[in-house]
Parts: sequence; C-alpha cells; structure tokens
Amino acid sequence: MTYDLKEFCDETRAILKLDQGDTGREQVRQSLGKLLANKEFVDANCSPDAERGIHTIYHDEETDFHVMTHIYENGTQSPPHDHGSSWAVYGQAVGHTDMTVWARKDDGSVDGHAEVEPADEFRLNPGEVGVFHPGIIHSIKFPDGARFVRVTGTDLNKQRQARYDLTNKTVAVSDPMAHAR
Repeated sequence: MTYDLKEFCDETRAILKLDQGDTGREQVRQSLGKLLANKEFVDANCSPDAERGIHTIYHDEETDFHVMTHIYENGTQSPPHDHGSSWAVYGQAVGHTDMTVWARKDDGSVDGHAEVEPADEFRLNPGEVGVFHPGIIHSIKFPDGARFVRVTGTDLNKQRQARYDLTNKTVAVSDPMAHAR
C-alpha cells in the first residue's frame, strides 16, 4: 500500500501531539519525504496541469498544521524572511529549489535596520525535504515549473513575519492584525 496524504496527515497529527519541538518537526520532515515518494500523490497535486498558485490541501483543526502545494509557472526568488513563531517544512515535488539560510550580522538594536549574510545554502531536488524552525531567516529560489509541498505549524497569514531588504539593510515586520481591524 502506498503512503498517501491521509496517512501523512494522520501521522503528522500524532507526531505534533507528542512533540512540537525540533525532534517532532524532523519527524514531519521525514514523513513528507515518504509522501513525496508517492508518484500518484505528486501527479495528482503537482502536475504540469495543476492550477497555478498556493493551495491548502489540508488543515488540521486539532494541531493547526497546514499542508499546501505551491504550483508556479515562472521561477522566482524570495527575499530573506522568517515565519515568526511558526515553522515550515518544504518538500520538493518537481524541479528544484535553492534554499539559503541567513544569519543576522547586527545586534537588532536599531529599529528597522538589519544586516544579514548567507550562513548555509542547499538545493532541494525532487523527493528531498528541508525544515526551517521558528525564527530561522531563509530565502528560496526556483526555476520555471518548480513545484513543492510546504507544511507549516499554523496559518502564516496570521503570523508576524520579518522580511529583510539586502540592498537597504532594513527589516520590516508584518502586522497581520492590521488587516483584521
């Protein structure tokens, strides 16, 4: 029997109920790798014919994790950013994604100012999975046609997240509650 989305979500829920720390997220990373080995899952959710955009394919009400597919026609590069107090597990389905982990060089004492530099770089190829723990600054870059699955600890649209501008050496923190007012 092939490991499918339902099994992944059931297993992830069980893992997170026991351990929402680094060890639990590492287990989720390994489980996502098993799911991406399922050709039928990848074909159904990340095919060239799939609708473009970011699609939530599962949200767990009990532990609040989200499973999303990212389907892009054109490649892009994100600025360095974090996911606030949440985490993200990225699993490559099609193509590749280059990941960069960034480290702050400044001490954060000047509001709005930030200097970051690359601390680590790696590529995710199909079936490979990476994890970014809460507060880790990272950026992604991928070519046309790349597709990946991302699992997050919560709805990132409700998280304060920092975005870093390398040219101007600035950081801006989003306020998701501003949209709710």
